[in-house]
Amino acid sequence: MTTLADIAEQLKDARRQAGLTQQQLADRAGVNRLTVGRMENLTHNDMSVAALVRLLEAAGFDLKVVKSGHSRTLEDILAEQRSGERTP
Repeated sequence: MTTLADIAEQLKDARRQAGLTQQQLADRAGVNRLTVGRMENLTHNDMSVAALVRLLEAAGFDLKVVKSGHSRTLEDILAEQRSGERTP
C-alpha cells in the first residue's frame, strides 16, 4: 500500500522532474508555497487531495487510481470495457 509519505515523496519527485522550485509549482497551481512545503514534508501529517491534484497537474502529471498489484488504471479498464474488449 502507498502511504502518505510515499505520496509526499512522489510529489517532490514530480516537482523536481518538472524542474520547478516549490514557489514556481505553487504559482502554477495557484496555491501558497507553504502548502507545497507542508505536503512534500507532511508537516501536518495530512494533505488535501484537491491541492495534490492541482500540484501534480501543474508539474505535468496526472493522479491515477490503480488496483493493487496491477499496472492498468481504472481509466484503462473502463476504456477497454467501453470499446468491448475483455479484461483478464
